[in-house]
Amino acid sequence: MEELTGHIESILYANPENSFTVAKLQSPKYDKLITLVGFFPSLLSGESISCQGEWTIHPQYGKQFEAKEHTIQPPSDIIGIQKYLESGLVKGIGPVYAKKIVDRFKEETLTIIDNSSHRLLEISGIGKKKVKQIKECWEGQRQIRQVMIFLRGHGVSPGYAQKIYKTYGNESIEKVKLAPYQLAKDIFGIGFKIADNIAQNLGHSKTCEERIEAGIEHILWELSNEGNTCYPKEGLIAKVGELLEIAASLVEEKLKHLINKNELIEDRYIFLKSLYTYEQSIAQQIHRLLSTPVSFRQIDVRKAVDWAEHQLHLSLALQQKVAVEHALQEKMHIVTGGPGTGKSTITNVILTILGKLTNKILLAAPTGRAAKRLIEITKKRSVTIHSLLEFDFVTGLFKRNENNPLICDLLIIDEASMIDTFLMASLLQAVPSHARILFIGDIDQLPSVGAGNVLKDMIASCKISTTRLIEIFRQGIGSRIVLNAHRINQGKFPDLSYQPTSDFRYYPFEEPSTIQQKILQLVKEELPKEKHFDPMKDIQVLSPMKKGAIGIEMLNHLLQQTLNPSIHPFYRGGRTFHVGDKVMQIRNNYNKKVFNGDIGKIIDIDSKEEKMLIDYEEKIVSYEFSELDEIVLAYAVSVHKYQGSESPCIVLPIHTSHFKLLYRNLLYTAITRGKKLVVLVGTKKSIAIAIKNEEVNTRYTGLQKTLINRFLFKNS
Repeated sequence: MEELTGHIESILYANPENSFTVAKLQSPKYDKLITLVGFFPSLLSGESISCQGEWTIHPQYGKQFEAKEHTIQPPSDIIGIQKYLESGLVKGIGPVYAKKIVDRFKEETLTIIDNSSHRLLEISGIGKKKVKQIKECWEGQRQIRQVMIFLRGHGVSPGYAQKIYKTYGNESIEKVKLAPYQLAKDIFGIGFKIADNIAQNLGHSKTCEERIEAGIEHILWELSNEGNTCYPKEGLIAKVGELLEIAASLVEEKLKHLINKNELIEDRYIFLKSLYTYEQSIAQQIHRLLSTPVSFRQIDVRKAVDWAEHQLHLSLALQQKVAVEHALQEKMHIVTGGPGTGKSTITNVILTILGKLTNKILLAAPTGRAAKRLIEITKKRSVTIHSLLEFDFVTGLFKRNENNPLICDLLIIDEASMIDTFLMASLLQAVPSHARILFIGDIDQLPSVGAGNVLKDMIASCKISTTRLIEIFRQGIGSRIVLNAHRINQGKFPDLSYQPTSDFRYYPFEEPSTIQQKILQLVKEELPKEKHFDPMKDIQVLSPMKKGAIGIEMLNHLLQQTLNPSIHPFYRGGRTFHVGDKVMQIRNNYNKKVFNGDIGKIIDIDSKEEKMLIDYEEKIVSYEFSELDEIVLAYAVSVHKYQGSESPCIVLPIHTSHFKLLYRNLLYTAITRGKKLVVLVGTKKSIAIAIKNEEVNTRYTGLQKTLINRFLFKNS
């Protein structure tokens, strides 16, 4: 191998996911800049580098030096030092201050910052606060570099180094060595497999206790991400054994140990302790609420309904009247039904009647978009459940709980099918015993993104008063979105005939590539021209799958290039972001008050401060670059992620390549997200497959059984 030395003139490309870098190198051996390629964790302009490698010819970019091994030193000459400081290494030092500092301290600049940072006060414009910021950032970058090199040496992408350092600080390397599996618990984005690779590289045995324990917890959390709050013991042992490639007997032995230590719960199935506790709490709180009388004075329900009809200038159908009467008489009531069945009308009638008895009425929904829709329906204030419960940043818990309950006589929760086990447990704990609760939702939609099947389990337990609406009322009869949604829900094939003025369309295409092109054409040209839809605000592409030509990832890439191209793209974690991009938050972040499924727009990317600003309509949220794995492009999103949201126009590719995810409730949910127009692009065969596939993936939960047992025990 040949040796090449010099300093880095500029960075042309750097992939933080695998540290592959393309740079320009100034070497004393050559007059011209050299293109240098290789895997360099956090390489910076101005650094001195010594490489061992070989010359290659790239078919597009020509001659370049491919480094196999390298060592890096801070720059020693004035030009290199200035470029080093200009590179964004230290927040607070840009090109202007970099030049001032180097002009003052020359070759001693880095030594001054290292050992005598107080001397930076000699520079005009630099005060004590900036000196402190520079010193802290300088020390932090040194530690991050050490962590990156350490992780790179153990086969880990340096993209996670900043997160590890942010969590563990100067103890990062020591903690990773001692407890590599803890990374999967402590740091978002580092899953079990990455932690396991680190552990294996550090010499941990495949059958060590820590590995088996971490494997069991990992599988249970993975199963919870699929919606399960528990899982059959035999199936769990098999999955863990397959993951770890060890004997089932070793897994079973460790599982018994964790159960005996009360770290896992065995109650027919195996539970993570937290999820078991949440389900027990839900049952306990429901029993408490149903066992306590309401604070309202008694009213003549029939007369109240007649009065409300007169006030609102409407006439309720028999089924709607039954729902209203139950909601006025029962302490807790559930109203479920599909689009056009009158859920909104029922909500307004109940608010009109009970609004005369109390002003302590709260309305909430699981997502921001669902809360906004509730405002549109009722003309009253509505918030997200998270906002209602008031997150406490100090404790990491909700401020509203059994010791600090909500102030209300009536609580109405819309889109209740979206509420997962944790959120329902937190909500019910905060409801005062005298309050009446009305849950409104559609149990035929996809269940919650989080673990549990709460609304369905509550209904199936037969312990909570429920009205199921099945009749379509006049406001939905003229809509083919509504009619086709109900046909699909009943197992019938939808009406796909072409009607230019209809709110439902179908374009038949067989090949994924032609489906892809049709979607791009619809979003960019046809629908904006014909319907005056804004491609970014009014059209949402949904897809059942992540991969493939018509999967979420490819459609996002193509729609980004089509709708929002950029000559200054920003690369992070193997992904590309542009200012103006439509993006989605993919996990609950209580500190930032943004939640799984929230959609926003990138309004700024600041490479010097390493921050991105995203506008979520009502608030602008700042992200550090190390937090961007919480963000994905949202030109196309999954049907599951779009629950509780609506768009004027929904475009859905549907094809037999989506076979594994073609379920009736998925197609039903996707169609019911459209307000003015739904467009299906694909094959009739795939639609038929989805409609016939009623057996959705089973969710293992314990809530139904827990509710039944709770009431049997209490009433016996």
